[in-house]
Amino acid sequence: MPPSPTGWFHVGNARTMLFNWLYARHTGGRVVLRFEDTDRARSTEEAIAQAEDVLRWLGIDWDDGPHRQTQRLDLYAQAATDLLERGAAYPCYCTPEELQAERERRQAAGLPLVYSGRCRGLAAEERAAREAEGLPRVIRLAMPVEGTTAIEDVVRGHVEWENALQGDHVIFRSDGTPTYLFANPFDDIAMGITHVIRGEDLLPSTPRQLAVYAALDAAPPTYAHLPMVLGTDKKKLSKRHGAVSVEEFRDRGVLSQALVNYLALVGWSYDDHTTVMTVPELVERFTLERVNPSAGVFDAEKLEWLNGEHLRALAPEEFATALQRYLEASGSPIAEQPERVGRVAPIVQEKLRTLGQFEGFAGFLFGEAPVDAGAWARVEADADAPRWLGAARDALAGVAAWEAEPIHAALAAACDQQGVKPRVLYMPIRVAISGRTVAPGLYESLELLGRDESLRRIEDALGRLAA
Repeated sequence: MPPSPTGWFHVGNARTMLFNWLYARHTGGRVVLRFEDTDRARSTEEAIAQAEDVLRWLGIDWDDGPHRQTQRLDLYAQAATDLLERGAAYPCYCTPEELQAERERRQAAGLPLVYSGRCRGLAAEERAAREAEGLPRVIRLAMPVEGTTAIEDVVRGHVEWENALQGDHVIFRSDGTPTYLFANPFDDIAMGITHVIRGEDLLPSTPRQLAVYAALDAAPPTYAHLPMVLGTDKKKLSKRHGAVSVEEFRDRGVLSQALVNYLALVGWSYDDHTTVMTVPELVERFTLERVNPSAGVFDAEKLEWLNGEHLRALAPEEFATALQRYLEASGSPIAEQPERVGRVAPIVQEKLRTLGQFEGFAGFLFGEAPVDAGAWARVEADADAPRWLGAARDALAGVAAWEAEPIHAALAAACDQQGVKPRVLYMPIRVAISGRTVAPGLYESLELLGRDESLRRIEDALGRLAA
């Protein structure tokens, strides 16, 4: 699994790595983690640390590594020297200006926009002269110029390329660093990689990498090119679709197992109806043959729904623990009341879609609640709201044991006395105690607030209506 550590960890990267991990774990294979960091200008230590942190959070472990390509430069250089000595590669002294002029000539002539190979045919004395001048050079692989290169891709089926359209590509830059097209297959050979599972955007590079396998006398791996990950508008996933990095979803309070479950379904399915799966179930069921070659759609709304299903599947104590950890990680002051978090957790578990919704949904149970303007407008629009709140206050004042069941009985009796349905009388009570029209269970919320605080908030609401 070789990510390039050049930025934040996109869900598309995570999906690719997950499919590699699921396949390896399903087949009893070995997971090798490798960072392809030869792009020194863009690769950073922070990105590498971030990637490892994300993988650990997702539960994607590895058996070997992490390896870094920048720590293997001597190996690449030796291999390139061997290829030069065998005539499988050659030095190219063309300047950027010469290459651009050649490209323009080929474009004007309607020829493929690949390197012409003119340095490939240099005589030994010509090369020696250029070396003596100390001219900058790159190393190019001598590609086959006739016939075709083909693979049987597990996902895409038979794919074939004309060799004449590939050109002799650069495998070593003038600064002495290898290109991705060389270091990647070299490492796959050295590390015993049997399956290359990657995004379809890398499919065009395959014939050039297969040529490296051939030049190094190595058997090629099995390829599986995964479909792209698109947004709901069927365009390439980007910031315009909202959160797209794994950390953003973690910070929203998405469970790691829910994100793994959802990412597995972006381009793969177990059958035509199963959606909610645990990680062990995914490992047991995953096969490359079930990967769909069509682009997968990443829908953050569906992820939140699925996360809600995973939250509800947790045992109550597991949910409370996950909630407390999330509040601590997010720096919420509510985390300073762990005992109360544990008491509130059971009444919100069935309601939340993400842990990040907890504070807005149940924060009123931990301190003074801001009143939503729209919710209060609904209370003010009901001319009988003072009557309903007064009836609730009187009924609740007479509750002997301040618990959910007696509270329920008292409010039900108040509804009967007033001749109204519960939803009519309960709406202003809910807004009075929570500041919102949508909140956890009313009886349980009143119990947790306590008698004095509940009655105070109802009195405050009556006072606002009378003002």
